[in-house]
Amino acid sequence: MALRTLITKNPLRAAAPLASRGLQTFSLPDLPYDYGELEPAISAEIMQLHHQKHHQAYITNYNKALEQLDAAAAKGDAPTVVKLQSAIKFNGGGHVNHSIFWKNLAPVRAGGGEPPHGSLGWAIDNNFGSFEALRQKMTAEGAAVQGSGWVWLGLDKEFKRLVVETTSNQDPLVTKGASLVPLLGIDVWEHAYYLQYKNVRPDYLKNVWKVANWKYASEIFEKENP
Repeated sequence: MALRTLITKNPLRAAAPLASRGLQTFSLPDLPYDYGELEPAISAEIMQLHHQKHHQAYITNYNKALEQLDAAAAKGDAPTVVKLQSAIKFNGGGHVNHSIFWKNLAPVRAGGGEPPHGSLGWAIDNNFGSFEALRQKMTAEGAAVQGSGWVWLGLDKEFKRLVVETTSNQDPLVTKGASLVPLLGIDVWEHAYYLQYKNVRPDYLKNVWKVANWKYASEIFEKENP
């Protein structure tokens, strides 16, 4: 636990002037496992860089954009407010997506890779035919994402069904539909796998299932689909 604890116990702090205005800022969440505990599926080096550098960068830039937005709105600077929306979407989406992604992973000792059971397992069978069919669909669609993005298993609360969707860049699943709730997402940006798998994204997608946290996905499913 020493390596992760050393790095993650120094989250980004909200600046005092922002706090005094009541502006909410965000900090890097701790991981519930050590960086090396997902090996061999995902290396410790990738996890450390992904969490400490990439996720932190999204948070830093998100907070900066929020500060600028707050200042622009206070001045009635509408052009700047509009201009900042893309940075807020990209960096805020990066924070939202990665916060989910860390929970979507678990070491084998903690149940990582165990197939879903209970109500989520039944829903997967009903919507996709089998768990294996779902895995194949998500793997194929994740591999086919052009450039950078995500592949998601989501719950459509409006139609009471499971869906597989992909999103570009750091767009959260909700950008594909207001009623969509992410259950399990896989990051297919190169920073999520390149140090270990080079340019062979399908190999990463094949192995990430070995540490998928279906317990967490099941908890969200049961909460959002009572």
